[in-house]
Amino acid sequence: MIAWKGFSTNKNLWRRRWFYPLISLVVALSVSLSAPLPGRAIDLLPLLFQGAQIFQLSNISDRQEVELGKQMNQELSSEVRLYRNPEINRYVEQVGRRLAANSDRPNLPYTFQVVEDPSLNAFATAGGFVYVNTGLLKAADNEAELASVLAHEIGHVGGKHLVKQMRQRALASGVATAAGLDRNTAVGIGVELALNRPRSRQDEFDADKRGLRTLARSGYAQSGMVSFMQKLLGQGSTPTFLSTHPATSDRITALKRAIDSQPSKGSYGLDNAVYKANIRALL
Repeated sequence: MIAWKGFSTNKNLWRRRWFYPLISLVVALSVSLSAPLPGRAIDLLPLLFQGAQIFQLSNISDRQEVELGKQMNQELSSEVRLYRNPEINRYVEQVGRRLAANSDRPNLPYTFQVVEDPSLNAFATAGGFVYVNTGLLKAADNEAELASVLAHEIGHVGGKHLVKQMRQRALASGVATAAGLDRNTAVGIGVELALNRPRSRQDEFDADKRGLRTLARSGYAQSGMVSFMQKLLGQGSTPTFLSTHPATSDRITALKRAIDSQPSKGSYGLDNAVYKANIRALL
């Protein structure tokens, strides 16, 4: 006769030996994936789902947005030529960091990069990646004007404008599924939108408002945003930076009204000579 009682006992013991550690592993993994991790910690999601990562753009987390921005940055490296002068990059990074710390989303790990291109342009992608052309750096008269451009782009990041536009484009083109948007498709759409800059009127006004607020918090002269726009509009042809920005004259009027209604004591960044010294490698 088979000793069923002994077998059952051993069987239950065997189950406990494997079952409880398995439960512990599942719980630990769940906590690891759901709990916020330090900025330098390993992100387990891309490791687990590499090659099949899905972005649900309607409720994308900050971590996923930064991951998306990193992947877009890799793609952009083949589309634009980054300027490698360490002095200029360090200066732009310094200005950008000052603004980012006073932005609507200060906890993002912002990245500021200079694009070697003579056209007057700047743009931002997802997760805090901001780009500014060497041509725009040369066109600015002082740091307040440069800061106004960076603050405007940071404003786009603060409003998640690109992410929202990516979702709209994906839905309109029928490439999004009920689960969301796969990584490669999301990156492709994001890069195309970032480079072509088809921003809506509402997004531009919102980025201006956020940017102006960031300038004030950072101690910069808010007049830098107005003077830079006015100077560019006074040129013979519309610069790249403004060519796809609708209603620029209306935006200038709105900025002046906002400054008059909530004046700031900030006056930093208006010294033209100091600015020229900081970008002397470009001049």
